[in-house]
Amino acid sequence: MGHQQQDVYFVPSKSYWPIVAAVSMFVTVFGAAHWLNAQPGQGGFGKPLFWVGIAMILGMFFGWFRSVINESLAGNYNGQVDRSFRMGMMWFIFSEVMFFGAFFGALFYARLFAVPWLGGEGHGVLTHQFIWQGYEAAWGASGGGGPEKIGGSFQTIPAWGLPLLNTLILLSSGVTITIAHHALKAGNRKTLLIGLGATVLLGCLFLWFQAHEYAEAYEHFNLTLGSGVYGATFFMLTGFHGMHVTLGTIMLAIIWVRCAKGHFSKDDHFGFEAVAWYWHFVDVVWLALFLFVYVL
Repeated sequence: MGHQQQDVYFVPSKSYWPIVAAVSMFVTVFGAAHWLNAQPGQGGFGKPLFWVGIAMILGMFFGWFRSVINESLAGNYNGQVDRSFRMGMMWFIFSEVMFFGAFFGALFYARLFAVPWLGGEGHGVLTHQFIWQGYEAAWGASGGGGPEKIGGSFQTIPAWGLPLLNTLILLSSGVTITIAHHALKAGNRKTLLIGLGATVLLGCLFLWFQAHEYAEAYEHFNLTLGSGVYGATFFMLTGFHGMHVTLGTIMLAIIWVRCAKGHFSKDDHFGFEAVAWYWHFVDVVWLALFLFVYVL
C-alpha cells in the first residue's frame, strides 16, 4: 500500500481517434496515388481527395492532441505513465530510423550495384547487351544516355545553393530548440518562448525554401518524378523528409502554445522533450540527405 501510487497506471477510455487516423491516412494516400498517376490533361478526383485527406489528418491531430492534453492537465499521468511515454517515443523514432534506412538502402543499392551492373560490371552480367546504344553507367544527370523522350534530359540541383542554406537553417533550429529546452528546465519563460518560436519559424523557412527548390527542379532543371531512378529517389527521400519537417513544425507550434499557457514545468515537460527528440532526428536525417543526395 505504501507504493500504490507508483503502481497505479492510467488506462484511458476507449477512443475513436486511432480509426479516424487510419481512415484519414488512407484517404490521403489513395488521393495522392490517383493524383500522381493521372493522365496529363485529366483532372480526376485524386487531387481534391488528397486535400480532403490532409484536412482530415489535421482535424485528427487537433482532436487527438486535445484529448491527450486534457488527460495530462487532469493529473492522470504519473511516473510510470511518463516512462511508458518515453519508451514509446524511443521505439517510434527507431521505427522512423528503419523507415528512412529502407529509402537510403534503395539509394545505395541503385548507385553502387544496379547502375554498375547495367553497365556490364560483375561476373557473368550480360544486362549491358540489352541496354540501348550509348547507355552510360553513371549516376545523376550524366547517367543513362537513353532516349530523351523517356523522361527527358535533366539537371541535378547544386548542393551549395538552397540545399546548403536549408542545412544551415535546420542546424540553427537544432540550436534554438536546445536553448528553449534549457530555458524550460531553468524556469526562464521568456527565453523558452523566444527559442521555441524561433524554431517554428526556422522550420517554416525550411519548408518555404524546399517548395521553391521543387518548383525550380520542375521548371528549370526538368528534374521530375519521371527522371528515372535518380528523380524517383530524390523526391522520395526529400519529400518524405519534408513531410516529417511539416509534422514536426506543427507539433512545435502546438508545444509553443502549451508553453505560453504554462502547461509545462521544469520537472514535468515530456511533451516538449518528445517533440525535441523528433526534431533532432529530423535534423540528423537531413544531414545524411544533404551528403548522399546532394553532395556525393
